[in-house]
Amino acid sequence: MAHDERSSLSTRAALASVATALLLLGLKGWAAAETGSMAMLGSLADTGLDLLASMVTLFGVRIAAQPADHDHRFGHGKAEALVALAQVMIITGSAVAIALQSVDRLLHRTETSHAELGIGVSVVAILVTLALTMYQKHVVRRTGSVAIATDHLHYQSDMLLNGTVIIALVLDQYLHLSGTDALFGLLLAAWLAWGAWSSSRHALSQLMDQEWPEAARAEFLAAAAEFPELAGLHDLRTRSSGTHRFVQCHVWVPGEWTVREAHDRIDAAEEQLQRRFPNTEILMHLDPEGHTDRETMLSSHLTETR
Repeated sequence: MAHDERSSLSTRAALASVATALLLLGLKGWAAAETGSMAMLGSLADTGLDLLASMVTLFGVRIAAQPADHDHRFGHGKAEALVALAQVMIITGSAVAIALQSVDRLLHRTETSHAELGIGVSVVAILVTLALTMYQKHVVRRTGSVAIATDHLHYQSDMLLNGTVIIALVLDQYLHLSGTDALFGLLLAAWLAWGAWSSSRHALSQLMDQEWPEAARAEFLAAAAEFPELAGLHDLRTRSSGTHRFVQCHVWVPGEWTVREAHDRIDAAEEQLQRRFPNTEILMHLDPEGHTDRETMLSSHLTETR
């Protein structure tokens, strides 16, 4: 698929995500005000955060479509991580506020009302979210976009969240189990806090240039092992920036090869690997076979191993 077509599909999916979040935000705001339900309020807060996440996804997709420039030779991918950290602060604040209000509801036994409205809005939210996730799945299958894939997983979990709101309202108003709604509010606050923690870890790992997960590194090494020219691969370093990934390594080549021969052979292997690992920039440094690299930022026990 051409780069422009991929960017266009990813942008449309991100815009659909933003539009869905705006629609659900309005519906849930109305339902939360009418029902007084803490579970619905928690779902409203989550949808507000979905809107922020969708806007970040849109921002990230559009930035990712831009090539590296004179001042940003490695691209602009880390902007996503910076915005994600701002999201974490907002998510954490929302979780604390909902938890405090839920505790207050438990202490004062405040009742909810208009369960049918809250349930109806939640059912609509489930159906709209289902339609969005089906479209996102189609786009991910066509483009392989990491940003849209992450957004897709997030909205899948939202369908479960909307289901818990329905259960909370039924237990609280129809089965008259007092305090159930507030307890569900506490559970949703914990859900939001866990999401904030997960997001912060992912964002910080990118900002700190953390290595790929071991499974991803092993997959790359297994693919590289298929090329005889890369048998001497060592000093593998990896990092991620937004939707882009980077690989840097050294490769031992036979001393009798000319510079041109070594370059052509390794360049051909790099090209094949980049087809296997899209959105990955691969940089290989050639060393004469058996050469020991001088120590720089890393000690030899790291640089001379994979």
